[in-house]
Amino acid sequence: MGFKGFCVFIGCFLLVIAASAQQLLTIHGVVSKKLSVERVPQTLIHNLRTNEIMMSDELGWFTIKAAVGDTVLFTKEDYTDQKIVIINGSDMPVYMEPVIKLSTVTVKGQTTRQELNDVMADYRKQGTFYDGKPPVLSFLTNPLTGFYELFGKTPNQAKRFAAYSKDEQEYAEVRRRYTLTLVKRVTSAPDSTAKKFMEYYTPTYQDLKGWNDYDLMKEIKKSYDYYAENKDKLNLQEINYPSLVKPAGKQKPSN
Repeated sequence: MGFKGFCVFIGCFLLVIAASAQQLLTIHGVVSKKLSVERVPQTLIHNLRTNEIMMSDELGWFTIKAAVGDTVLFTKEDYTDQKIVIINGSDMPVYMEPVIKLSTVTVKGQTTRQELNDVMADYRKQGTFYDGKPPVLSFLTNPLTGFYELFGKTPNQAKRFAAYSKDEQEYAEVRRRYTLTLVKRVTSAPDSTAKKFMEYYTPTYQDLKGWNDYDLMKEIKKSYDYYAENKDKLNLQEINYPSLVKPAGKQKPSN
């Protein structure tokens, strides 16, 4: 075999290797707690190359499509993230290490809620017991208290603050789960693009109440795909709105 023939042979060999490296394998596995037989259900599993996202079942079992060389990210609240590189199609045991939380972290996480509750407690010390919303029965059992709660200055202030407190706590919960880090992980978008997308789309508190993390990531992916496909048109619409006219709401992709 001459030098030219040898080069052709090597080239074909490398092409075969490259093709086989991208061949998708069906990989089965199970997620367990490290140094334990306890399974870890509902672990988010993310192929960082294909951007495919799925979740382990209630017994920790999962099946995912991946090629040799792909990196698969396993995430679960209260556990350390785990990255595994696919080297073959063998069954994959995954061991998640629990995060050790310090008590001071827990206290810090409750600070905003506690401050709001403290303000409401101050209103109650001033004689308002129903946050400005007295039940009908209170007018029968104690008419003066009922009228005071409905029309008094302090109860009305308490009512307004209760509404503000509810909004603040709901907003904090949305921001706790819907983060720039999560959006970048799901979309692989750079910081600037991810931030612009988050201005376009933010799930509501009511949405998040009914979604687990997997549902949230699927919705982010669907909304981002729509945004990426239509962002030029969306930006043009935003520019063309008169300065005193704002859209009632931005269009969302249909289910």
